[in-house]
Amino acid sequence: MRVEDLETPALLIDLDAMESNLSKVSEFYRLGPVKARPHFKNHCVLALAERQIAGGAIGITVARVRHAEALVEHGIPSILVANEIVDDSSLRRLIELSHRAEIILSVDDAENIERIAHLAGDAKSSVNVVIDLEVGLGRCGAPSNQALTLARLARDAGLRVRGLMGYEGHLQKLPDTDETRRLRSSVAALLNSTRLLLEQDGIPVDIVTLGGTGTYKAYVESPGITEVQVGSYVLMDTFYKPFAPDFQLGLTVLTRVVSSVSPDHLVLDAGLKAISSERGMPTVKGISGLRVAALHAEHAVLAVEDPNLRVRTNDLLELWVHYSDATVHLHRALYGVRRGAVEEIFSIEY
Repeated sequence: MRVEDLETPALLIDLDAMESNLSKVSEFYRLGPVKARPHFKNHCVLALAERQIAGGAIGITVARVRHAEALVEHGIPSILVANEIVDDSSLRRLIELSHRAEIILSVDDAENIERIAHLAGDAKSSVNVVIDLEVGLGRCGAPSNQALTLARLARDAGLRVRGLMGYEGHLQKLPDTDETRRLRSSVAALLNSTRLLLEQDGIPVDIVTLGGTGTYKAYVESPGITEVQVGSYVLMDTFYKPFAPDFQLGLTVLTRVVSSVSPDHLVLDAGLKAISSERGMPTVKGISGLRVAALHAEHAVLAVEDPNLRVRTNDLLELWVHYSDATVHLHRALYGVRRGAVEEIFSIEY
C-alpha cells in the first residue's frame, strides 16, 4: 500500500535509515571482542531482534518477562533480563524458560538470590546471573564493595554466576568532552576491577555488560568489557540524535490535519495517545514554520509561524518522534516505509 492509504495516526519507520543504523552497529562490533546485545524495549519487534542477531549481536536485552518469552519462542538463543525480577510467578517463568534458552538474570540483593535458588530447585545450575552494580545512575544495583559477597552467595546457592552488569544511563546523553570520557572510563574501570576481584576468588567472569546507543563506541578498548546494550540506534529519535550523530533519524508518526480554520494554528489527529512528549515535543518533518505547541489526548496543536504556508484540512504530515521508547508502546504496528510505499508491517509486542 501507499503511505497515504494508512489510517492515521500511524507509526512509521524509514527503512533506508533503519537498515543503515543496523548495518553501522553490525560493522562496528563485527571484529572486536566487545559485542552488541541490543535492548528490545526500544522497538519491541521480534523481526528486528532477529535482524540484530543476524547482524552479529550475541543476544538480546529485555526488561520484561513476557518479552523474554516471546523472543525465546521466536528462536532467540540468549536473553539478558536487565531488570530485577523479584516476584515468584515471574521468576518461575524465567526458570522454566532457562530450559529452552540462555536466560541471564540481573541481581543486586541477597534475598532475591536466595529466592531464585529456592524456586529453581534441582534446575538451579541452569540459571545464569550477573551481579548488577550501581555505577552512578541512582536506580538499581548493589554497591561495588558488595559484589564479591553477592557473587559468592549466588555461587554457593548453586546458581551459575556469569559476571557483572552496570548501566550508566546518566552518561548516555552527554556531549563528547574530556570530562564525559573520564566519567565513562571510570565506570568501565570500576566494572573491570570488580571483575578481577571475582576472578581472584575463583569465580569465572565471561560477561561484563553496560552501555547503550550513546556510549556504543566508548568501551571497545576498555579491559574486561564484553558487551554493550545498544537500543535506540535502530529507530533513532530526536531526543537521542544529538548524542548519537552516527545514526539516521527514522521514526515518525503519520498524522492528518483535521482542522485548519484558524490562521494561527492547525489541529492534527495525533495526540498523547500516539506520540510521547515526556522528554520533549515532537517536531514536524520536512516543513519549517510549523511548531508543535500542545499535545492533547487525541490531538496535536501546531502553531503556524509562517503565514505563507499552505497546509489544509486532510493534508498528511509526519512528526519526528522525540522519545521512541515511550512512543512505540502506544502502537500495535510499525510500518516500514521506503519512497512512499509501505514495504513491511512489523507487529509490536505488548
